[in-house]
Amino acid sequence: MKIAIGCDHGGYLLKQDILIWLEENDIDYEDFGCYSTESVDYPIYGEKVARAVASGACDKGIVICTTGIGISIAANKVKGIRCAHCCDPLSAEMTRRHNDANVLALGAGIVGPNLAKRMVEVFLNTEFEGGRHARRVGQLDAIEP
Repeated sequence: MKIAIGCDHGGYLLKQDILIWLEENDIDYEDFGCYSTESVDYPIYGEKVARAVASGACDKGIVICTTGIGISIAANKVKGIRCAHCCDPLSAEMTRRHNDANVLALGAGIVGPNLAKRMVEVFLNTEFEGGRHARRVGQLDAIEP
């Protein structure tokens, strides 16, 4: 499994914590930036991660800004992306089980590193249930912008 990860300046420090966790757990990743706390625009990094996932270059993605909201909106603009903004492990689990979400959005100003790492772990290790949920995911994917 290869993970695309990206953030804006507000998510930079949390991204660093998550990168350490990914390395400790031998999970391959590609870091799409940003690379400091200097102010940048979150849509750039949300789109980069989303395009890597949508193209198949990466299996899943993680995007981080201060609230998780703006960068999730940016990621969801890319066709084929189902980005879920989560603030707790149950939401991270259920969005994988029922929505087959392929990108997780986190708010660095909302969740701390321990909670964020737990959500990443749950998100990456939870399988899509399929069944009746597959029909609904198909309906989501059929919505044209």
